[in-house]
Amino acid sequence: MLNRQLETSRLILRSWKNSDLKPFYALNSNADVMRYFPSCLTQPQSDALAKKFQSIIDIQGWGFWAVELKQTGEFIGFIGLHQQPNQFTFSPCTEIGWRLEQKFWGKGFATEAAIACLDFAFDSLHLNEVVAFTAQQNSKSQALMQRLGMQFQHYFNHPALDHRSPLQRHVLYQINAAQFKPAGFLKNHDECDLNQSAHTLED
Repeated sequence: MLNRQLETSRLILRSWKNSDLKPFYALNSNADVMRYFPSCLTQPQSDALAKKFQSIIDIQGWGFWAVELKQTGEFIGFIGLHQQPNQFTFSPCTEIGWRLEQKFWGKGFATEAAIACLDFAFDSLHLNEVVAFTAQQNSKSQALMQRLGMQFQHYFNHPALDHRSPLQRHVLYQINAAQFKPAGFLKNHDECDLNQSAHTLED
């Protein structure tokens, strides 16, 4: 049985709770957080997304985990891994994605949690590679991908977005097990992570 919870020095990546739904909706209805998404989510949409994330964790033991701040027990967003079996030209693949509340940006939390997720992906799941993608305008999220050691691959048009959408053009980053060096990254987890979401559309 795979571990359904990850821990870092400051964070717990865990299963979702009913108490997460209210702050998760606040996150998903924040225009700044959702700047690189087609639109903010309604409360029913946000609740359904959290339940979908948890159902995937229930089935396979991992997924997009809720992130809790150890010091306060506060929900601050989500981060984790998600399989993309057929949606993209580069499928099948496993992506890493994140979305944190705005007041927690710039504190290194996204970097810290992402390192734990990549370590889990390569050490426990034995994946060969992990990808990340976001709208090409989202330079802050790309900076985080680069800081994680991920390498730019190419641009692509997101198949779920209409050609008239300014967000359709995306960037793809990738990292493999040989490129991932968690010890070096962990020393610098408190650096500013300039967080924006790397996970653009849930399907």
